[in-house]
Amino acid sequence: MQESLQSCVFHNGWLGELERRVFGRERNQNDPEELRFGITRERCISTLAPPLEGAQWGGIVTRMATRAFEEGLVEGVVTLHHAPDSNFFSTPVLAMTRGDIMASRGNKPVLSPLLRSLDSAYRQGLQSLLVIGAGCHIHMLRDFHDRYPYLRDMDITTIGIPCVDNIDRSNFNRVLSRISRSPATACHMEFMQDFRIHIRHTDGSVEKVPFFSLPEELSDPGIFPRACLSCFDYLNSLSDITVGYLAAEFSPDDKKQWILVRTQKGAALLDLVRQELDCSKETGSWDCSSFVRKTAPQTVEQMKPGKTEYSPDRKIPLWLGHLMAGMLNLIGPKGIGFARYSTDYHTIRHYCYVKYHQPDLFDTLVPDYAKAIVREYGIDEHC
Repeated sequence: MQESLQSCVFHNGWLGELERRVFGRERNQNDPEELRFGITRERCISTLAPPLEGAQWGGIVTRMATRAFEEGLVEGVVTLHHAPDSNFFSTPVLAMTRGDIMASRGNKPVLSPLLRSLDSAYRQGLQSLLVIGAGCHIHMLRDFHDRYPYLRDMDITTIGIPCVDNIDRSNFNRVLSRISRSPATACHMEFMQDFRIHIRHTDGSVEKVPFFSLPEELSDPGIFPRACLSCFDYLNSLSDITVGYLAAEFSPDDKKQWILVRTQKGAALLDLVRQELDCSKETGSWDCSSFVRKTAPQTVEQMKPGKTEYSPDRKIPLWLGHLMAGMLNLIGPKGIGFARYSTDYHTIRHYCYVKYHQPDLFDTLVPDYAKAIVREYGIDEHC
């Protein structure tokens, strides 16, 4: 427990010194893409062919992990399995068979003590390990690796997943019941680029709920863990490779994913599966600043303390919400522009949250890159 507290971002902050340790430098704030996405050596849009059945999206993360294990690159994989009684809660595991790695497929949108499995790996004498985790996991892992001698000799490779908007475990079932028409059959959930939440059910059907039609009570910052609203590494920029969907233009049939290679170890992971991928360049228009400016005032207001009553009713009827989402999907940011919009939106939101709710931790938690993004929009003078 004490080790976790010493390596926690609430103690050490985000990025900064850790970014210098991993890459030898901090990100270049004069490069607008590196400012937002972190240091990379290669970025691409990829589709795994064929996609892995049962994966949350295309299955690239699971396939990379499986290949790394089969090729002897690692002896075990620190990952998450679904909890026995929930499609969305998780339990940390040290996977040391192909079956155990495959069983990690699927999103678990609730915080989990993933790194608990590091102790199992050490006690079993493993020398090489793959860790699949969110930004907070990878930050803590990087500090663990440098701080504690018993881990220092272990060769660790990391796959990072973009992560934001986890829901507090105690609130999750209530939130799901407010979003879905059939929470009992929901098995996957994802906030997608078409401005809708996609909920997959056990019968294979996909329910789509526009962001605009969520009940007002789901705007309450209190439904999210404090740690998630204090996160400034949406794109998991200390990982060896990041795999998500953010900059992939929405195409549900293609199951496109966005890959950001950050280190030589990340390049080695990509090489393991490159022959199975259909890769292409990023597309879309970079400039989405006007779109961010239009949404920023509401974002700032939502983070202000004081409001205690939220309506349980939908903000906007479903039919109108779908119409609005459809229009934004046509005229709003796409591809690399959507990735920039989503990164800027969450940076602004979390900056305001920390400033309002944790001012004593502001200097520790808010990295320089986040301050630079906020300055671009002149947000600080309004919050």
